[in-house]
Amino acid sequence: MRLRKENILMDVMLGAGVFLLDSLRNRMGSNLSDVRDQAREKYSDLRDRAQDKYGDLRDRAQDTYETVSDRVGRASEVLRGEDRSLLGNAAALLLGVGVGVGLGILLAPASGEETRSNLAEKVRDGLGHSKETTGTYGD
Repeated sequence: MRLRKENILMDVMLGAGVFLLDSLRNRMGSNLSDVRDQAREKYSDLRDRAQDKYGDLRDRAQDTYETVSDRVGRASEVLRGEDRSLLGNAAALLLGVGVGVGLGILLAPASGEETRSNLAEKVRDGLGHSKETTGTYGD
């Protein structure tokens, strides 16, 4: 009789254990699928952010490469003497003329009044000479 009571008690304990484990397994299964879904969402979010950052980094690298390439090309042209900027050459010419005239006036041996009178006389002679030339050839 004692063996039968122990068997009944053992059966009840095993049944309760199986019941608890079965309900725990069902709950764990849904929890595991929830955890798996959350992990997938976080992974996809991280992947998307990484791709966005990679895209931004790629765009910045491309812009930097283009800028550097343009500067190296320009420097190469300047070093080879192939830089033919008309505006730059004209500005350099005007600057040189202005500096030359300024230095000429500052370092001239004559005074300012004498220099102005000489310039005015040369201009008058030039204008008078051109009128005479026109008149001579025009007849």
